Amino acid sequence: MRHIQRGRPSSPAGPPPGGVPQQSGYDDGYDQPRGNGQPYGDARDEVFEPRAARQDPYGQNQNQGYDSGYNTGQVYGRPGAGDGGGPGGDGRPARAPRPAPNWRKRIKWTAITLVSVLLVTSVITYFWADSKLKREVDLSKVIERPDGGDGTNYLIVGSDSREGMTAEDKKKLHTGSAEGKRTDSMMILHVADDGGNTMISLPRDSNVTIPSFKGAESGKLYPNQGRQTKLNAAYAEDGPELLVRTVEYNTGLKIDHYAEIGFGGFAKIVDAVGGVEMDIPKGFKDKKSGADFEAGKQTLDGQQALAFVRTRYALPGSDLDRTKNQQKFLAALASQAATPSTVMNPFKLYPTMGAGLDTLIVDKDMGLMDVASMFWAMKGVTGGDGTSMNMPLAGSTGGNLLWDKAKVKQLVEQLNNDEKVTVSGN
Repeated sequence: MRHIQRGRPSSPAGPPPGGVPQQSGYDDGYDQPRGNGQPYGDARDEVFEPRAARQDPYGQNQNQGYDSGYNTGQVYGRPGAGDGGGPGGDGRPARAPRPAPNWRKRIKWTAITLVSVLLVTSVITYFWADSKLKREVDLSKVIERPDGGDGTNYLIVGSDSREGMTAEDKKKLHTGSAEGKRTDSMMILHVADDGGNTMISLPRDSNVTIPSFKGAESGKLYPNQGRQTKLNAAYAEDGPELLVRTVEYNTGLKIDHYAEIGFGGFAKIVDAVGGVEMDIPKGFKDKKSGADFEAGKQTLDGQQALAFVRTRYALPGSDLDRTKNQQKFLAALASQAATPSTVMNPFKLYPTMGAGLDTLIVDKDMGLMDVASMFWAMKGVTGGDGTSMNMPLAGSTGGNLLWDKAKVKQLVEQLNNDEKVTVSGN
């Protein structure tokens, strides 16, 4: 059989059988010659669409060949993105330029936020501190009280209470283990309405008369029998209410508020503020209080501070010199507690307030603002802004110290009238 070679007919004049016209070659838009010499986009392409009419979606003529978009500043894959997506871009409106920050408005709202935070913190702190006060003394039980004068009078008491102290604490602080509690120090702080505050130390060995009184617990009335004894015996006999009654009876000065702190609380406050610097002019030792001090400047911790204010037998003037040491130490303690490093530092402020308020016993009518007033007045007086003195004395009897009645009367008149104190103490 003869071999028949099949091939493509050469350029037929008409359409091939079946009526299907011959398709034009592939045109990718590159006006480059084909490998067989035939250029891309020959005349046959015009069957579908004239070149002049073929525009790309972005208004560019495809006859110009491939355009990557870099020559127009466009971002790849996002036509028009380079100019913010404005007209001719991706159809979104052009972004408006970001406005300059309004610093005045920002500062205003920052200030409002800070003030709000400080206000909320202050309110929370106030109620927290106020809730810690131990309002255990009822001055309404004190009978036959003198008339009040100008200003406010606080009776501030340091007791030998060992409440809350462990056996180790008692040994460390040299307090002993006596039951109950007695007054270890007593002071009257007069806060004047127009300044000129006065602090008067009352020696514990002061000779006083125990007046008629109503028992704080029993409510029984005890008549005045003219019994004379040391001032600290009044507290031991019937507590703070009888002590207030005795001070008022023997001075004629009305006590408006009462505040008391024990051994343990005093030491904790000193430790909370990081110790108190003292300048001790002459060294001394006392086995009973645990004092062992050399002369010169030194920082006392809680244990040393308690020994310093309690020591009496190692001092020449015994109880009178001890009251002077107590006033001197309170001045240093108040100054240390009121420094910015304590007040502005919550890690010091809250422990200090907690240590003091947890062990502070006050009368039922005393609020946190009264405590603050007492503290600032004490700080001012012991710091030199006011008068600090001992009760005027006129000798002693049987080991008890006698008050100078004439000077005491003049002192009370000056305090009641908020006058400058001219009476000198011992």
